[in-house]
Amino acid sequence: MLYVLSDPHLSFGAEKPMDIFSGWANYTERLREIWSAVVTDRDTVVLPGDISWAMDLNGAKPDFAFLDALPGTKIIGKGNHDYWWATMRKMEAFLAENGFTSLKLLFNNAYRADDIAVCGTRGWFFDEATEDVEKVLRREAGRLRTSIEAALALGGEPVAFLHYPVVYDGKVCEELFSVLKEYGVKRCYFGHIHGDRSGRYNDYEYDGVRFFLTSADCLSFCPKKVDSLRRAQQF
Repeated sequence: MLYVLSDPHLSFGAEKPMDIFSGWANYTERLREIWSAVVTDRDTVVLPGDISWAMDLNGAKPDFAFLDALPGTKIIGKGNHDYWWATMRKMEAFLAENGFTSLKLLFNNAYRADDIAVCGTRGWFFDEATEDVEKVLRREAGRLRTSIEAALALGGEPVAFLHYPVVYDGKVCEELFSVLKEYGVKRCYFGHIHGDRSGRYNDYEYDGVRFFLTSADCLSFCPKKVDSLRRAQQF
């Protein structure tokens, strides 16, 4: 089975407790208990960003250890708060050196899980300020395209997992949405949105693409099942 849960915001190695926010009390204990009851070692869980508050890989080590100890294979994407993110070579070496064998990285690549090909990138958001928005969007669109092409080469349905929403609050990130349409991607899972802003975005459709919000608090810390397209179309 394939599952998804984004934005766990772990902080075992950083002074950034999420318990101060509404709905996050004892969240690591709840996440461990619920995850272990739902996910088996045969399953895969995609985590599309905001994994750890750590500022570097060494600081993120206890957070990776927490995830590695949970059942299943975990595919980790980049979020806007993942300051520990480095080059693929450095991150893969770090995971190998520490024996985190159940953790994989989603970056310009793809993974097959049953009949689904997992692809995606961080994306970009409308309220993020940057000096060169066009450059960032071109880069993210290119990474999304590369990942989708890798997914198509694996076979199965390409399903996109991004950290930022592509369609949100009446706005569309055309640079990224056009890539989804170009390759016929029908489903996109995302995070980043929390609290009062999340209610309207749990499951919606725009121009033939369905979008699902998967932030941990919005899912009550329960990984969301990603059905095959055939089964998804029955609902």
